[in-house]
Amino acid sequence: QVQLVESGGGLVQPGGSLRLSCAASGNMFSIYVMGWYRQAPGKQRELVATITSGGNTNYADSVKGRFTISRDNAKNTVYLQMNSLKPEDTAVYYCNADPDFYTVVTARGSWGQGTQVTVSS
Repeated sequence: QVQLVESGGGLVQPGGSLRLSCAASGNMFSIYVMGWYRQAPGKQRELVATITSGGNTNYADSVKGRFTISRDNAKNTVYLQMNSLKPEDTAVYYCNADPDFYTVVTARGSWGQGTQVTVSS
């Protein structure tokens, strides 16, 4: 089972940017579908973005045009570039991984511990 470690969260003002990273263990990273989820207090965990092993991406409507998911297979890392941040983006962000796309989009892959993003003035 792959181990995942997220980083890059923090406090940012509305309109600002952050880049989250998720580093994966092992030597099979390149075949994994990677997903970013988020969970705000009192809300269900929400799928934000996914990227396949071939680099195909998908985004939630709420982040389209503001967030970009990317991956660096040489570094075993997936990124989430977040621009034009809004207070409603405040949440704990988690990455999820599995070789199967359906497993990731149904939140049944491996999880990291999460990183807090707070958007506030």
